[in-house]
Amino acid sequence: ATASIRRWWVEMGILRFPNATKLLITADGGGSNSSRTRLWKVALQALADEIGLQLQVSHFPPGTSKWNKIEHRLFCFITKNWRGRPLVSYKTVVNLIASTSTKTGLKVRAALDTESYATGIVVTNEELARVNITPDPFHGEWNYTIRPRA
Repeated sequence: ATASIRRWWVEMGILRFPNATKLLITADGGGSNSSRTRLWKVALQALADEIGLQLQVSHFPPGTSKWNKIEHRLFCFITKNWRGRPLVSYKTVVNLIASTSTKTGLKVRAALDTESYATGIVVTNEELARVNITPDPFHGEWNYTIRPRA
């Protein structure tokens, strides 16, 4: 997930928001980027250090990921775009997603990530303790900010 955020920032975000000092990241409550996943927080710290921005993270509470308005706005158009077309390869899927647009101006960009990512990485207590994380006052277990280390 952090690789996707990094790619977005490098390819689009920095150009569109050159004066940004922080990014707001909304994430599901479960999976590899859940609020309890230690590797997610360590990887976010590395990203914050690399791009020099605060990363404000807000997780959807468990069972509420369908509240993500961007997904609702986006996926219905993607589904319409590939309706009736055989999804025979990754290239086909990515091209169909990337060619999605709406009358109101939403344009989708998509690319296939061919990188390999290690699994089973164990984050030690010491590594987690080095994350510059501040829980937010409202549900700090789900909402927090990770600041670059100076």
